[in-house]
Amino acid sequence: MKAPVDNRLAALRGSAQSRAYNARSLAALENNPRCTLRALLDASGSDKAAIAAHAGYPSPFGQSAFAFARGNAFEAMVKDNGCAELLRVLRETLKLTLPEVAYLDLNDVGGDGRRATRRDHTARVLLQAAQGTGEGTLFDHPMLYLQVGGQEAFLEPDLVAFRIDGRFYIVEIKSFPIIDGQADPAQVRSATTQACAYIIALRALLEEAGIDRQAVSDTIVLVAPKDFTNRPTAAFVDARKQVSALTRQLARIERISDLVDLLPEGLTFDLDLDKDGRPRRPAEELAEALEQVPATYRPDCLNHCEMAFYCRARARAEASLDVLGPVVREQFGGIDTTTMALGLARGQLTPTADQSDMAAALRHAARLRAELTEASGGAS
Repeated sequence: MKAPVDNRLAALRGSAQSRAYNARSLAALENNPRCTLRALLDASGSDKAAIAAHAGYPSPFGQSAFAFARGNAFEAMVKDNGCAELLRVLRETLKLTLPEVAYLDLNDVGGDGRRATRRDHTARVLLQAAQGTGEGTLFDHPMLYLQVGGQEAFLEPDLVAFRIDGRFYIVEIKSFPIIDGQADPAQVRSATTQACAYIIALRALLEEAGIDRQAVSDTIVLVAPKDFTNRPTAAFVDARKQVSALTRQLARIERISDLVDLLPEGLTFDLDLDKDGRPRRPAEELAEALEQVPATYRPDCLNHCEMAFYCRARARAEASLDVLGPVVREQFGGIDTTTMALGLARGQLTPTADQSDMAAALRHAARLRAELTEASGGAS
């Protein structure tokens, strides 16, 4: 029998098929931990892309066919011949001593490709390796698993887990370049945050067998093309802070009932799909339902959340400082909207005791801006 919270989450989702968590959706929890709307949509298994589109804010997520093919080709090259190129990178670029290597493809389970079967096979092989009773240094195509808010989350990474000196490392293979030892910070962060989900899942697997969580390193290995070539290089990326942040957010999902209890009775995001998969629910009614759940927008939501355009429009309509990003938002303690900030800067609003210092700073900035504007106008 389902618990009441499960019934409420199912009611939120409605008649649509449940969407399971994956590494990308788990990573989004760490990227914007304050967003109640995102947490509820994910916990209920709702189709965020379909909901956003029907509300009038379709998301352009998805790789281009060219980028997808390039990524697959680069990964295949790195993993070819038992990960020969990866081994070269580990030895030459990262100066790791790997005298003996045993490559195991965990995707091969006697033709049984079911996720549960692959998960069990992965668990068996990795536990034997961790306990010193099995072979394996490089483990390709592992199927990892987490329980998230009572839901099963199967994580099928495009990575290799390798074991050296008794510790497992997560390897993320990406097709964006590392140029002169530097890569795009946003892309590195995205890759690292997804890898954190794999670290947490692998640690959970080992801990169930009484193996210390430190057997899985929280330093990941990022493998990507070097400069403007297709030749791979690698770098270590410290993921400790992101692992800790994502762990906290997963614990928050376990307390999803606290969020559900705050929702109005009868609230649902059901699109009421017809037999051809077209929504029958009026878009205005869906928008009213979404507005009853707090949403926290940040500019980087555009990089990872299907609801980002909806939430941005909502934040703009509410004159929320969230549209300016968390750095600016945190500077304006006690001030929630751009309207309030401008009113205090112009002396049109009386600040509270908590707002007095910020109001003085805003009025000073407004005077400086006015003086600079006047001086610029006079010079021209």
